[in-house]
Amino acid sequence: MEAAQTPEQTTAPQAEAHAPAQRRELDDPALFENRELSWLDFNDRVLQLAEDEDLPLLERAKFLAIWTSNLDEFFMVRVAGLHDQVDAGIDVRGPDQLSPSETIDRIAERVAGQGWRHSSQWTDEVCPELAEQGIRVITCDRCNPAELEQIDRIFHDQIFPVLTPLAVGPGRPFPYISNLSLSLAVWLRDPVTETETFARVKVPKEVLPRFVPIDGGTFVPLEEVMARHLGELFPGMQILNYSIFRVTRDADFTVSDEADDLVRAVEDELRRRRFGEVVRLEVAAGMDAHLRERLIGWLDLEQRQVYDVEGLLDMTDLWELYDLDGLMELRDPPWTPVSEPPFQVAEGERADVFAAMREGDLLVHHPYHSFSASVERFMSQAVEDPDVLAIKLTVYRTDDESELIPGLVRAAERGKQAVCMVELKARFDERRNIGWARALEEAGAHVVHGVPGLKTHAKALLVVRREGDAVRNYVHVGTGNYNAKTARLYEDFGLFTADPDIAADVTDMFNSLTGHARPQDFRKALVSPVHLRDGILREIEHTVAAHEAGQHARIVMKMNSLTDRRCIEALYRASQAGVRIDLNVRGICCLRMGIEGVSENIRVVSVVGRFLEHSRVYGFHRGDESRWYVGSGDLMPRNLDTRVELVVPVESPELRAELEDTLDRCFADDSFAWVLGADGVWERRRRGERSVQDELAERAAERAAAAAAAET
Repeated sequence: MEAAQTPEQTTAPQAEAHAPAQRRELDDPALFENRELSWLDFNDRVLQLAEDEDLPLLERAKFLAIWTSNLDEFFMVRVAGLHDQVDAGIDVRGPDQLSPSETIDRIAERVAGQGWRHSSQWTDEVCPELAEQGIRVITCDRCNPAELEQIDRIFHDQIFPVLTPLAVGPGRPFPYISNLSLSLAVWLRDPVTETETFARVKVPKEVLPRFVPIDGGTFVPLEEVMARHLGELFPGMQILNYSIFRVTRDADFTVSDEADDLVRAVEDELRRRRFGEVVRLEVAAGMDAHLRERLIGWLDLEQRQVYDVEGLLDMTDLWELYDLDGLMELRDPPWTPVSEPPFQVAEGERADVFAAMREGDLLVHHPYHSFSASVERFMSQAVEDPDVLAIKLTVYRTDDESELIPGLVRAAERGKQAVCMVELKARFDERRNIGWARALEEAGAHVVHGVPGLKTHAKALLVVRREGDAVRNYVHVGTGNYNAKTARLYEDFGLFTADPDIAADVTDMFNSLTGHARPQDFRKALVSPVHLRDGILREIEHTVAAHEAGQHARIVMKMNSLTDRRCIEALYRASQAGVRIDLNVRGICCLRMGIEGVSENIRVVSVVGRFLEHSRVYGFHRGDESRWYVGSGDLMPRNLDTRVELVVPVESPELRAELEDTLDRCFADDSFAWVLGADGVWERRRRGERSVQDELAERAAERAAAAAAAET
């Protein structure tokens, strides 16, 4: 495996930071990218992976599905919010100074362009290539007589019984269309009365496969099978025309923290979410113009909210094809997370995580390192250890596979102090979190729901253990959720530490979440909403001062999104002072690089690949001093002002070197990295010699194998 390059090697064009240029005022809107348009740039990078002919075929289909699901959530939350502002007459503008209405128009333009590429990629490229590999997705008019006979039998036996046609007419109002549901719009004529009417038939893909399997690896979209049999759904009627459509509704909501019963208040809002305003209508290209206009009127939409889709609607269901058995050659080689040496044990023995943490801090990197062998093992040992007095956990998004909450239930049943901060307002995970909260309460655990007005997004697991005449606190702080499923797909760091100051900070944070406490300061941790932004700004300022004093200085950061104006302006000022700045931003980046007098010394890359880059890492070099932080918070106003986030320092020189090596590999990636240009355009590097994700997987496997060999 190729060794990681040094910072000087990975930034050859920037080996020497540009001398400070004439300063430019930082309130110019041209210095800031629009938040929503930058997000669309990120989703475009996902689409480019679907267009990458070097990727395995089913991986390309997967990225087509991800592009769709990403866009669905974007409309349900972000675009819905923009329409709310327009409807309320509120002209809220970001640093880029685009109005909500202008932003909506630009979104529509970009989504239309991406949507055409997305559809054609499936129709013209991926679908035909899948057929060559024995996976045929075809319409009924391409089926042979034997296949049509099988389709007809499946329709009568399995599909027809669950369909419910809903007509519109006197006494029959336009039916409610649920969020993200796929529907057939049918225009009918009664040959007796010669009246024409509309009917809607929901495509029941929630209970039936979207792609109906017939013999020989052939699949027919469910809506195609239904359309073939419309005469049986509307006997005696003339089918004038039909088409496919899909609606997206406003799925965001707010819950008053003053509600007497927060759980019940969230449940009520979940029910109301189903009836949110429609923000997008997707229709099959070529839909009858009259039918199209009637739908727009019934749904009370503007023309700019309507998107014509060529070919297959709702490609989220391509996951069904991705999950087909076999076909390993059409996917990425499987990756099995490995155990880091401190968590490895000989057969029949168990790792002592507490002993390893007493020896020094530990750093795990998912999905390269096993979540179950590290975080879940830490919880399991805490539950079973009679000297453990208390276990405290934050839950934002978890899953049914994780052993953490069941472990906390067992801890409560064994008489330990079990405390869980469950964030009920984690968007789209509210229902699951309500279930976990009730299960914990029934077991006797202490369950709290955070601080009024804030979401708790911090990732922390605190274990209090009796050792001799005193107690010692053991802490895990993560950049990602306590979710066993996503830990196999998301890239995240986790720090295990028994550092007394960090442990005391985490204890104070839990006390502020469960009680009435307002810590004035923390020892080492940066906790939002009070301290995180100020801490990052302070580190930037100290780095500028070091550079001005003639010391080597560098800022290196990795995050999901960079939108906070104050942080961006601080980075601009650092660049103006001549500090070299390297940013790895997976998603939204409102900072503009390469602008004369402002950002010549800033480089921005985005890695988008097999695993979702998700970690937040902040590094600052000042002469011989190196400061590194990991945690849950991005540099976004919502994270810094309206969430509880936890970011902690990594003080072990070996672990700091590990973080720096990882980020430098990201900057050296020339397979799945995009570089932001001065014109605001992201350009993919395509030499194909290095992939950070491949390198880290290889490095983890080599280390695990070497450690296992040393034990034998």
